[in-house]
Amino acid sequence: MNQPPDRTERRLRRAQEQRRRRNGAIGVIALLALGGVAIGSRLGGSNAANGPTASVGRTNTGTTATVNATPAATLTTTRLRERSLTTLTAPEQDAAATAVGPDAVMLLGGLTAADTSRSTIEVVSASGDRSIGQLPGALHDAAAATLGGSVYLFGGGDGVRQLDQILKVNPKTGAVSAAGRLPAPSSDQSAASIGTTAYIVGGYTGTRWLDTIVAWTPAGGGKVVGHLPSALRYAAVASAGGRLVIAGGSRPDGGASDQILSFDPAKGRITTIGHLPAPTTHGAAAAIGDNVYLIGGRGPTVGTPTDRIVQVNVTTGRVSPGGRLSSPRSDLAAVSLGDRILLAGGKGPSGTISAVTLLTPRTTTSASVPPSAATTPPRTANVYAADGANKLSHATQGALERVYVPNSESGTLDVINPRTYKIVAHYSVGGLPQHVVPDWGLKTLYVNNNKGNSLTPINPRTGKPGKAIAVDDPYNLYFTPNGKFAIVVAERNARLDFRERGTFRLVKSLPMPCKGVNHIDFAPDSSYFITSCEFSGQLVKVDVATKKVVGALKLGTGNAMPQDVKLSPDGRVFYVADMMAGGVWMVDGDRFKVTGFIKTGAGTHGLYPSRDAKLLYISNRGAGTVSVMSFATRKIVKTWTIPGGTPDMGGVSADGKVLWLSGRYRGEVYALNTRTGKLLARIKVGQGPHGLSVWPQPGRYSLGHTGILR
Repeated sequence: MNQPPDRTERRLRRAQEQRRRRNGAIGVIALLALGGVAIGSRLGGSNAANGPTASVGRTNTGTTATVNATPAATLTTTRLRERSLTTLTAPEQDAAATAVGPDAVMLLGGLTAADTSRSTIEVVSASGDRSIGQLPGALHDAAAATLGGSVYLFGGGDGVRQLDQILKVNPKTGAVSAAGRLPAPSSDQSAASIGTTAYIVGGYTGTRWLDTIVAWTPAGGGKVVGHLPSALRYAAVASAGGRLVIAGGSRPDGGASDQILSFDPAKGRITTIGHLPAPTTHGAAAAIGDNVYLIGGRGPTVGTPTDRIVQVNVTTGRVSPGGRLSSPRSDLAAVSLGDRILLAGGKGPSGTISAVTLLTPRTTTSASVPPSAATTPPRTANVYAADGANKLSHATQGALERVYVPNSESGTLDVINPRTYKIVAHYSVGGLPQHVVPDWGLKTLYVNNNKGNSLTPINPRTGKPGKAIAVDDPYNLYFTPNGKFAIVVAERNARLDFRERGTFRLVKSLPMPCKGVNHIDFAPDSSYFITSCEFSGQLVKVDVATKKVVGALKLGTGNAMPQDVKLSPDGRVFYVADMMAGGVWMVDGDRFKVTGFIKTGAGTHGLYPSRDAKLLYISNRGAGTVSVMSFATRKIVKTWTIPGGTPDMGGVSADGKVLWLSGRYRGEVYALNTRTGKLLARIKVGQGPHGLSVWPQPGRYSLGHTGILR
């Protein structure tokens, strides 16, 4: 039965106080100047001369205090501008390049100003370049990628022949070792990585042009996973949003391509998403957030370099101008360093160059538009389109069907077989496990041990835990849509920690201007995210590219207690569960303004879209109910009761037929039929079950929590 209102409220306040004591006192936090803290690296940030670094995406997130007003009726676009950093020791072009840290790039091989191959391994930063080693032989037109903290070099040419070698390079010492072989010797290819896989695109064997996309991992080797519409050399390639963008390149007929292609590894599908302003080859590409920038290059004939930068948003498919280089150049190295792109070397109108420069985003404003257009966010295709019933990624192949339940008060993990509703394994993990979170790449799950200051990795193929990873205060865990960063929600410490995904090396800590930061969801174009702050009744908006706070919003006029955050399928509304108000707030993320409230039940907590993206399942912990809301009408269409239950966090089965929820204060887990609401099972587990995760789930990549997939 439902608890009486007075008992429910007392219980919520008691729960709040327990969490305050458990996580340690959270002092009063002075509000930041909401432009945030600039990245403390030698390369990064903005300064008085260059102005603030702006958001990447469709929204001008600006630097504002508490936000409730509608912005001016304007449209914004993001372009890059270039500034000089330093120079290389000597001019060079056609080097393989990859990031080796938040502020450094490794260049391998390449050509000198005299068109001779180089064997140098050098690291470039704002302070210049330094040689750290030598390749076994001089080469040029190879490709490179960083995987798991090591650099891998693919193929290349030595002036006599093409090479099939794959070399592993230690980014600290420059030590080189053999790591494998390509399917065929090749040079003139390009590469980009997605998660733990490098993708090598096109190339030339010495006699044959290649149309292949080769996927390679250190453990599994390489295989052809796709074929281009036409064989290409010197294409510009980068990854964003779990996909490759492939632009331009030289064709076998001697011409250059103007096509912009997208390759989705999860589906093995190549699509044409647009065209360059002119046929281009020998260009470069790098990503900031979900935007890929195609930089420089030349036409089909030598001596025709361009200064053009073209922007491609992988979420919307929009192709637009992305700025201009300070001078035309081709054959340059371009590497993303988070919210900046480092450029090195290349070939300009006067020959090979030695410049090292930095591209940073700026937002420009277009002409005014009618207020009605400005205040209505553009409709987005279903953001959950990849999450349909049983649309499982190849990355989840071999994963056991399991429900992973972290028992916060017991410090344990229960593993349930969803077919039998039985616990099949039980493990001790770290102190106060809060959530089980799928990694961005879908091949690992992480138990967030809040008091244990660690993450326990789970192998979904075996269901067994591995060695804990030390991470400070992981209440919750999310991932940037491009897969580069993990965002550790350090609730007790009132901050978000941006860490290198995989290694969890700290990149930046972002203090929060609120108390009890806990849940996150991302804008449809990935340019920003909104996070809830439980103990101060606020939402905070953070720009993804700059990693800066750009707004804070107080919910309601009373004691709001926001919890889970979920984006609507059309991308127009963020729904925010409020445990104290007993309902769901509707928030326009672009304008950062509350647009409505839907009453559901006491203790509103978790939000879960149905597999067809038509319904939102809302758990009401205090009321012991689940409300079912129609996304189309924004009305509650059903209410399911769990007698004596305390439904909290969970997820939907891969086939969409079962909603799994933890019973936070009953030491149990509930399985409900999503068609009828019938309680299928009630399973006793450890004490304080919290953020359970159903696995596997459909989708291309994970944004975190118990399973926000796109």
